[in-house]
Amino acid sequence: MAKHRVGILLSGRGSNMAALVEASRAGDCPYEVVLVASDKPEAPGLAWARENGVATFAQSPKGMAKADYEAAVDAALRSAGVQTIALAGYMRLLSNAFVARWRDHIINIHPSLLPRYKGLDTHARAIAAGDAVAGASVHIVTEQLDGGAVLGRSEVPILPDDTPETLAARVLKEEHRLYPRILAEFVRR
Repeated sequence: MAKHRVGILLSGRGSNMAALVEASRAGDCPYEVVLVASDKPEAPGLAWARENGVATFAQSPKGMAKADYEAAVDAALRSAGVQTIALAGYMRLLSNAFVARWRDHIINIHPSLLPRYKGLDTHARAIAAGDAVAGASVHIVTEQLDGGAVLGRSEVPILPDDTPETLAARVLKEEHRLYPRILAEFVRR
């Protein structure tokens, strides 16, 4: 049986992308990563993907209208036969039109226990609030920032001496466990 075809969008180092690709190579994984795309042609994640045999696409949005940039990304995803998009550190907001074209076929991992701390600086915000736990959430992407249905979460305790950086490092380890499992469940639905 053919595996579900996943495209990953990233902007940086791609550690969650690498976790998804590595998990996809397990015999019982229901998905395969067929394309890694980025808005930053120099993103380290693209180099990792190429070195590990995954097709890549890079297009800088500089000097382009948002609609034209997204049309190029959409064309690359469709050309690769992508069925589901997994955002993995993709630091651009998708337009409502792009989200609508891929409705219910885009998921994202976010470094907080949604619905708390949408957006950026999640670890610093959790520490400042005096929270006992932080974590990561995988959710369906909608037009609302970090607002789609949560598909799964993983908690990490906030330690008394945590900084945003130490907490981020522990949460990232949980993200690498959580995201492949939730993506596998999502594509099996």
